[in-house]
Amino acid sequence: MAGPGSRELIAAGGLTDAEVAERLRRDGPNALPAPKRPHPLTLLTAQLTHFFAVMLWVAAGLALIAGMPALAVAIAVVVVLNGVFAFAQEYRADRAAERLRDLLPVRARVRRGGRLAVVESTGLVLDDLVVLRAGDRICADAEVLDIHARQLEVDESMLTGESRAVHTEPGARLFAGTYVVSGQGEARVTAVGSHTRLAGLAAVTEHATRPQSPLSRQLHRVVRMVALIAIGVGGLSFAVFAVLGRDTTQSLLFSIGVTVALVPEGLLPTVTLSLARAGQRMAAANALVRRLEAVETLGATTFVCTDKTGTLTRNEMQIVEVWTAAGSVIVEGEGYRPEGHARGNPDAVAATRAAADSAARCSPDAHAREDQDRWLPVGDPLEVAVHVLAGKLDVRSAPPPLHREPFDNRIRLATVTDRDGLHLIGAPEAVFAACRRGGRPANTDTDTDTDTAAAQLEDLTARGLRVIAVAHAPDPATAPRVLALFAFADPPRADVAAAITACRTAGIKIAMVTGDHPGTATAIATEIGFFGPDHSIVVEGKDLPADDDALADLLERDGVVVARVAPEEKLRITLALQKRGHVVAMTGDGVNDGPALCTADIGVAMGASGTDVAREAADLVLLDDHFGTIVAAIHLGRATFANIRRFLTYHLTDNVAELTPFAVWAVSGGSIPLGFTVLQVLALDIGTDMLPALALGAEPPNPRTMSGPARSGSLMDGPLLRRAFGVLGPVEAGVGMIAFLLVLGVGGWTLGTTPDAALLATASGTLFTAVVLGQLTNAFLCRSETRWFGATGWRGNPLLLFAVATELALLVVFLWVPPLPGLLGGTPPDSVGWVAAAAAVPAMLVADTAHKAWRGHRRRSSDQARVGRSSPPRGHHDAESPRATVGR
Repeated sequence: MAGPGSRELIAAGGLTDAEVAERLRRDGPNALPAPKRPHPLTLLTAQLTHFFAVMLWVAAGLALIAGMPALAVAIAVVVVLNGVFAFAQEYRADRAAERLRDLLPVRARVRRGGRLAVVESTGLVLDDLVVLRAGDRICADAEVLDIHARQLEVDESMLTGESRAVHTEPGARLFAGTYVVSGQGEARVTAVGSHTRLAGLAAVTEHATRPQSPLSRQLHRVVRMVALIAIGVGGLSFAVFAVLGRDTTQSLLFSIGVTVALVPEGLLPTVTLSLARAGQRMAAANALVRRLEAVETLGATTFVCTDKTGTLTRNEMQIVEVWTAAGSVIVEGEGYRPEGHARGNPDAVAATRAAADSAARCSPDAHAREDQDRWLPVGDPLEVAVHVLAGKLDVRSAPPPLHREPFDNRIRLATVTDRDGLHLIGAPEAVFAACRRGGRPANTDTDTDTDTAAAQLEDLTARGLRVIAVAHAPDPATAPRVLALFAFADPPRADVAAAITACRTAGIKIAMVTGDHPGTATAIATEIGFFGPDHSIVVEGKDLPADDDALADLLERDGVVVARVAPEEKLRITLALQKRGHVVAMTGDGVNDGPALCTADIGVAMGASGTDVAREAADLVLLDDHFGTIVAAIHLGRATFANIRRFLTYHLTDNVAELTPFAVWAVSGGSIPLGFTVLQVLALDIGTDMLPALALGAEPPNPRTMSGPARSGSLMDGPLLRRAFGVLGPVEAGVGMIAFLLVLGVGGWTLGTTPDAALLATASGTLFTAVVLGQLTNAFLCRSETRWFGATGWRGNPLLLFAVATELALLVVFLWVPPLPGLLGGTPPDSVGWVAAAAAVPAMLVADTAHKAWRGHRRRSSDQARVGRSSPPRGHHDAESPRATVGR
């Protein structure tokens, strides 16, 4: 039963502004208590005690035991610096994610002061009258007062784990965090904020840990694999040297050096920060990423299934023409402004007024509101347009309904029964079917009107107008009669054609998946250039093949239009395309779109017009409902994927150069002196890896990023490994070792002898300089996988210029500023050393340019060989194809 005072509350039309203000002051906002965050020191401690950090702490302890306190201190410093760096980046990333979540507040419809209003969920107060519709998230505990349909069903799985919707009746309890699955109703708020049932569950689960994303797991596997290789090589060498009777200190030194050289301590936080930065860029472009790993998945998208209304069009519904049996009427006016008039013969205008009266009764809460000289819809834009028409025609107030069934996507109808009979509004096919439905007394005039309206429907939809039908039966027991067809203009967005062209340039297939009439969808598709070169087709959802392979064959072309599609068919479309290897982005805004959004690789929900259910199920929320925003997000996703590959290549190249001196020393059995000290390796990690890697992770997107299909496969694939381990790394290491040996040879050293300490320090400083200069050059080379250095320019990434300048400054510090040269074990190169070390710059440039030219030649030869043969399966392009790599 209704709670105390509920009848009076309903009669008063809800709370007054003064009552709302008083309750807000007394009870506070309707928000869950902020979860207890781990103390920053706890987070920092975690960064100092994870797998890699413990491994380095052990290395520091071994160095201390071996009588090398300076090395032990240096390793400890590196652990602390890396820990602080990782803590700072993770902290920033988490705060960035929180700021992104705050961009999409949850709203609720309430009755206050006799008017329907939309408020932030935090503004709900006790005794607020909340108006609920299918797809709404319930924002506070409440009691059902009235049901505007046969039933009001609520999904309580978030609280109970039971997936079946719960049928509610007046007097039933509703809980915050649940969703309305079907029906409409009104409820009185009974608990807000920390007093809700959801708040109690949140207190229990606030310590739950977040699962790792697929991207994080992949990166962790890569880093762990490299670290285990480092441990294995270091441990094996120590064992071998022990068996050969080598000095324990030297053996330990080598083992520690290999381990420290190969552990990529800063890789994971760099990736996290890159993803967080991309998420913020997307939010600035009106694309809210709800999960950071979705940034990378966006870049791999190969097929986009988009809605029409509001995404390709403006979703600014305006009735511009009305057909009635008495004639057609042209409706004039601007948007949702309730001003204008209807032009037509008097009988047609009168019929239009009667139809507008009947239609408005089916959605009594919809209306337009004025906001700074703009009229905005409150409720479904189509329903609001009906009410605007009624206002233009001075339609009188409707009698109270006896029974109302809100619009149902499954039957595509809304109905109301009142003292004047039965009123219907909905998709023309559904209304026509209701008018012809058996079991009612035959009515020849009704059938004639229906046939005439059906013929007129084809003309209206062919002109790109969206059409709904209105029918009325004075006696609900008789067949309704078609009163009118309302034709809505919903113009395409201004730049949607350019966004479609960008998709095609990027090799992304697009399909229009809409619930609208096929004629309307075809007209809009033609106007915006949606149809592609593949002889695209228009098909209704009911005509889709039952076989998934046949469905994929039908859809797997550019510019397909699927009209009158049901949510279940969206799910089938998603699964069929995924079976063909596509990475699918599916848009949706309805309560029943949740399964398709969850199943798609990227679920895209509408932030302005979508339901709360759709937004919760989605990976990406369009704050402006704009198709062009999807394309912009894919662009940024591709750029982020490319950036991660850039700094992975940079890291791995440096690892090769750091490991080589230890490998040469071991292979030669000590005949060739060790070119690096472990402290120099640590200095390289600090001086050459951190800032340039961060700068490469912030490389801005460029137009070439959207030229050709996205790369498929993993981050660390064959081309990346061959480039780092087969070209850049060996060249950098080779030039460094040649410079090292050249300085030793000029100084009088011979193979197998022990060089003078000063000579060894000079040679070691030369090797250090060569690697730094090589990495300096490598930072610019890594900006593109396909274009030579000169094509990328200097000004595209200011952060990289700053990072390289810092790298040079650190080189000077490490070589000249006491006591660092003596502590690290390397002094400034002599004249021969400078010339040899400087050779790393042209050597890296020549090697990288030659490698890219060779790959380009291979691609062209491969493309020529493929002429005349069938193209490769979609979504599985060769990793080195020009379409797969261009722009990176």
